[in-house]
Amino acid sequence: MQNVLDEKYVAESGHVYMTGTQALVRLPMTQMKRDRAAGLNTGAFITGYRGSPLGVYDQQLMKAQKHLEKQDVVFQPGLNEDLAATAVWGSQQLQLSEGAKKDGLLGMWYGKGPGADRCGDVFKHANAAGSSRHGGVLAIARDDHTCKSSSIPHQSDHAFMSALMPMLYPSSIHEFLEIGLFGIEMSRYSGCWVGYKVISETIETTSVVNLAQEQRQFVLPEDFDMPSDGLNLRWPDQPLIQDARLQEQKGIAALAFARANGIDKVIIENADARFGIVASGKAYEDVRQAMSELGIGPAEQKAIGLSLYKVRMPWPLEPQGIRAFSEGLEEVLIVEERREIIENQIKHQLFNWRADVRPRIVGKFDEKDQPFLSHSQGLTVGRVAEAIAERILKMDLPEGLGEHIRFRAAALKAAEEHAAKLIPAVVRAPYFCAGCPHNTSTRVPEGSMAMAGIGCHFMAQWMDRRTDTFSQMGGEGVAWTSIARFTDEKHRFVNLGDGTYFHSGHLAIRQRCLSNKLSADFMRRL
Repeated sequence: MQNVLDEKYVAESGHVYMTGTQALVRLPMTQMKRDRAAGLNTGAFITGYRGSPLGVYDQQLMKAQKHLEKQDVVFQPGLNEDLAATAVWGSQQLQLSEGAKKDGLLGMWYGKGPGADRCGDVFKHANAAGSSRHGGVLAIARDDHTCKSSSIPHQSDHAFMSALMPMLYPSSIHEFLEIGLFGIEMSRYSGCWVGYKVISETIETTSVVNLAQEQRQFVLPEDFDMPSDGLNLRWPDQPLIQDARLQEQKGIAALAFARANGIDKVIIENADARFGIVASGKAYEDVRQAMSELGIGPAEQKAIGLSLYKVRMPWPLEPQGIRAFSEGLEEVLIVEERREIIENQIKHQLFNWRADVRPRIVGKFDEKDQPFLSHSQGLTVGRVAEAIAERILKMDLPEGLGEHIRFRAAALKAAEEHAAKLIPAVVRAPYFCAGCPHNTSTRVPEGSMAMAGIGCHFMAQWMDRRTDTFSQMGGEGVAWTSIARFTDEKHRFVNLGDGTYFHSGHLAIRQRCLSNKLSADFMRRL
């Protein structure tokens, strides 16, 4: 971490070996330095829920405290995700204070996917109110597409979309700083809060990062007429006026900013292109690796007529870039994780094209509207390679190229199938550590049952603890308030961790108290 923040070391090397988390620690400090160079006296406020899968982020922020303080960056953990988001909403209101000591505050929120869901009300209100001109907001959500460390797979895209927040999705640690800076500048310009999505495959990695991206300069759009009073937060501001500004202007301003600064990129360009691939985030890296595994290099790309488009802002999809890329193609393959975001937008944007020029769109569904890429299973290089090969092999190809791709695809599939059949010598389910208090606290009396919640005690469900079902964080035991009225079972134990109690679990206890009172009143009236 020291080398990441050591300016002398950075100046001498120009490259730094860092983790994705450390890049996010460096991001607000970089923005503060850029602001100083622009003559702005700004600060930054970072908050989030420390129990989230981005928990290492707050550890690194605390370790970097002395460096943060030098750049007027404040880290303040939140009680839970939505109260943290409310504090960030406040950061954009600094200009309304007569005693403000800064030109603006950069606000950064972080949390897990379910935390983003929890913040829906705050996100909607705060995004409608807007960001400040010299502040800006970046909301960082860590998703778990394949449920590796969660109670349910999650995808934060739809939470951001519901709040009308533009969403950015870097494909690797090498883009974290550039896209983060882009998001801050877009937020300041458009008045929007901006979502920033990371997953374990992007943030839990370490690599040598080129810091030249920190010098990236952004331009203002020339094709958007900014209102004289701007699009940022102000007061007073009536709800319908806020909504009209958000619906009619702020999103358009964000798209104009994205277009002016080339957020989406043509990676492989082919003058005779007929087959295009569009990918975003981790899926883009999967596509590049799949092409390598299939032996599709520059010569093969030219022979196929293949082009590749990288989307770094999945929502809203910038229309001019994707239309220019799609023009003249016979087919476009969309590769994205879980529920389709880009696919639905590109179909909408190309819908009014004439049938003879509109390309086929294949992604979660093929041209016959049959399932193609899975909505639920995580994408692997092997599955992406299989999809690319399947589509390419339907085309007229030069002699020998089809056999080459078919052979490479079959070899890759055989290797994956072989790996899937390997059985570990020892299969051990997660269990409580020796001496852990959960070993005794989760045991229930003979004949009793328990319900679980979010926390280490979640594992009691697959142990000999007679623990069945669970709830979302903060809802522990509330399901029993409905079950209890229609069963002869007299009681259920409920496991509730102290961290969850502090986060929101005390509300579940209060709900149970209310349920008992209502039940007694009801019985007295009979």
